[in-house]
Amino acid sequence: QDAIDRKEKRSETFKTAVHGLEMGTPALKAEELGRRAPQWVRDNLVTMCMRCKEPFNAIVRRRHHCRACGYVVCAHCSDYRAELQYDRNRLNRVCQECYVFLTGHVVLEDREGKHKGILEKGAAEISGKSLLCSSLQLLDKNGKGSTRGWFVIPQDDPLVLYIYAAPQDVRAHTSIPLLGYQVKDLPQGDSRHIFQLVQSRQLYTFVADTEELKRRWMRVMARCAAGITGPEEGEDADS
Repeated sequence: QDAIDRKEKRSETFKTAVHGLEMGTPALKAEELGRRAPQWVRDNLVTMCMRCKEPFNAIVRRRHHCRACGYVVCAHCSDYRAELQYDRNRLNRVCQECYVFLTGHVVLEDREGKHKGILEKGAAEISGKSLLCSSLQLLDKNGKGSTRGWFVIPQDDPLVLYIYAAPQDVRAHTSIPLLGYQVKDLPQGDSRHIFQLVQSRQLYTFVADTEELKRRWMRVMARCAAGITGPEEGEDADS
């Protein structure tokens, strides 16, 4: 009965689990899993396994694609084989979740019961329901180096800025509580559109790709820092 309950639960949740992962990507319906070839998530959109959330590296944790859902996963999470109808029922490498869904077999190792930490929010999931999300650069404290990432302020957690290394990562790299910060504009220098979050001794410096994007981030951050959590009047939430 436990195995049946697990399979039924996965069948329901797979409608979102294998949802189109990038804007414009066709959604893969649960009933199509294994029957239709998925559109693979591009390697450069993720920096960590989309199942276990461990970061990829070139030596011990390499990228693989699940042939059923198209997720980018590590070798450990894709160490399963299942028959896929679209490939003439031949055995293909699949992730653990797809293996359980397609075969009905119970895998003893199950991470679903673990409580999600504050950073364990999928970038694609919260970007679709965000006040604002886009690529930005975060400057080092000395202002010389920078790191480009995917920045999101979710609708359901609007007082926190989540920073991802890539727009399809399933775990945030870090987060910044926005409440109480001041948003400071900086003059445009070297064609860079720069603004800051300032609070006491904390300082974060961001670079947007355009002046318009910079202004949008400054407006949204200022509202969230003041505890105003809804979208601006007359505007829909950005995604």
